[in-house]
Amino acid sequence: MIIWIIFISLVTFALILDLGIFNRKPHEIKTKEAAIWTSIWVACAILFSGIIFLSFKNNWIANPTNLTPTNAVLKYITGYLIELSLSVDNIFIIALIFSSFHIPKKYQHEVLFYGVLGAIVFRALMIFFGVALITKFSWMIYVFGVFLILTALKMLFSHNQQKDPHEFKIYKWIAKVYPVTTTVEGDKFFIVKNGVKYATPLFVALIIIELTDVFFAIDSIPAILAITADPFIVFSSNILAIMGLRSMFFLIVGMLEKFKYISYSLVVILLFVGIKMIISHQVEIPEWLSLGVIVVSLAGGMLASKLLGKAKRE
Repeated sequence: MIIWIIFISLVTFALILDLGIFNRKPHEIKTKEAAIWTSIWVACAILFSGIIFLSFKNNWIANPTNLTPTNAVLKYITGYLIELSLSVDNIFIIALIFSSFHIPKKYQHEVLFYGVLGAIVFRALMIFFGVALITKFSWMIYVFGVFLILTALKMLFSHNQQKDPHEFKIYKWIAKVYPVTTTVEGDKFFIVKNGVKYATPLFVALIIIELTDVFFAIDSIPAILAITADPFIVFSSNILAIMGLRSMFFLIVGMLEKFKYISYSLVVILLFVGIKMIISHQVEIPEWLSLGVIVVSLAGGMLASKLLGKAKRE
């Protein structure tokens, strides 16, 4: 239990430092700053694998699945890479939302900050119930597996179809509950004009991003549960990945067009994980193979994007 308290305390402390000190004043996140913070978060995630190793070696945490320290680290890294890779698709949607609602770049970090807060709460609940379902009903792993395969097929045949956020039902619902201003009012989420309370585009973008993350979590959490049902590994790998998502967004949002074929990598990863879940009771796939499939899929997508993109330009 103590390791849970320490981890959650460190995440809370990092969030306080983020908005309270480093980003107290709204400003545009440049590529250099985003690269530094992305490197810091990736380094923290890698170093945390040492904590995972020590926790399982010294029995600092409950080990219901009887993992060895080395196997626990492999599962943690695999889960982290799955969440990080699936976040790439999320970045496409976030960029579209910011563009559609004309959110200035200097306010985008603040919106993402509050989005992460909500994501941590929602994902904690989804992980808790997901682990409980798999633990109590072993057949649920087949349901999750089929769901991931269907998600991969849907992504394969509709990855180029982007919907205008103004068409989302949640946007229309917000507009009915609160009048929505058409312009951004500084870093405010609500304003009052002539005694009437208005929601600003920042608030609308935040809510849509929050719900988008929930929908993506419906895909990513079952994918990590295919690797392990250990709640601490699932939670820590998931949270550390989304903590670094904000800086990664500002780092790669301008490069998304260069990696057009990365979506096919995500399809391969989801298909592999889905099949792994379905055959898990009959065939045990080693963690090094799972990790290898993820790395090769991502590298293949990036290489294909570079080579095919270059061929088209020529």
